Amino acid sequence: MDRDKVAAVILTYNRQELLKRCLDAVYSQSRACDYVIVIDNASDDGTKEMLLDSDYPALQLYTISRNIGAAGGFNAGFRLAYQNGADFVWMMDDDVLPEPEALEHLLEADAVLAEKGIEHSFLVSSAFTESGYVTNTPEPSRIKNQIGYRDWSVLLDQRLVAVDRACFISILVPRIILECYGLPIASMFIWGEDAEFTLRISQQAPGFLVGDSRVLHLRQEGGPIRITSERNPMRLRYYRNLIRNKLFIARKYQPWRRFPLVLFSLIRLLCQLLGNRQFGKAVIVFQGALSSLYFSPGIEQVDASIDSLGVEMHQLLP
Repeated sequence: MDRDKVAAVILTYNRQELLKRCLDAVYSQSRACDYVIVIDNASDDGTKEMLLDSDYPALQLYTISRNIGAAGGFNAGFRLAYQNGADFVWMMDDDVLPEPEALEHLLEADAVLAEKGIEHSFLVSSAFTESGYVTNTPEPSRIKNQIGYRDWSVLLDQRLVAVDRACFISILVPRIILECYGLPIASMFIWGEDAEFTLRISQQAPGFLVGDSRVLHLRQEGGPIRITSERNPMRLRYYRNLIRNKLFIARKYQPWRRFPLVLFSLIRLLCQLLGNRQFGKAVIVFQGALSSLYFSPGIEQVDASIDSLGVEMHQLLP
């Protein structure tokens, strides 16, 4: 039987030092990837030159003419890996450092699930910060068994937990899932595209968190993203996307339960910002909520032309 072809895809933007560490970790895997794709989201810090001077084997470098956000970059990465014949796409950001057996354990989990006849939509590694704190925790699956109980714990003895909402932090997605469910939504731009994608593909069959597959997610000590404590003016504008995307996801996947809760939390956040006289941040929250009213993007199929992203893309390696 032929070995499955695994493509690692790394999205990067102006973080060449982190990217170098990520690539070194990916190329140190006990189960080597068949090829590695780097999507450079219009970096201007010398990332392209660093990669062109490198000697990583089977490395493909694609550069994008302008920054299309994490959502657009992941969209491009999944479709390029698929169109290059990958059986599995191993997706991550450039600040992820997989342990040497991370990929091997993901593929072992896939084999265990296949042997047991358990359908699954994706596999995701356990992520930790530099200090050892758990980060980017997926949500347990809401799928119930035949007697009405959620059975996310059914494979705890195998160190596997059924999940639905997860991040693109060392996530392994089978080819057939991309064929059935399409790509991440590029127009979400940033913050939430991974949650929407994993919720979409796990409606019928859950994903699984793989306890033995571990990665280090750098720069996560600050905790979850919060506009109340955000001090970077360059990042503040992205919170419009966060608010819009959060409402869109709640409306799409749990309209009668989660949507009212999300809406209430945003109203409370708005009142908090106004009470603290953070009027600029309050405007951002209001604009994000307002834009969600008419935000209803479609799903692109995985064999769609890359031209649909509205950017120029160039393959510089190999």
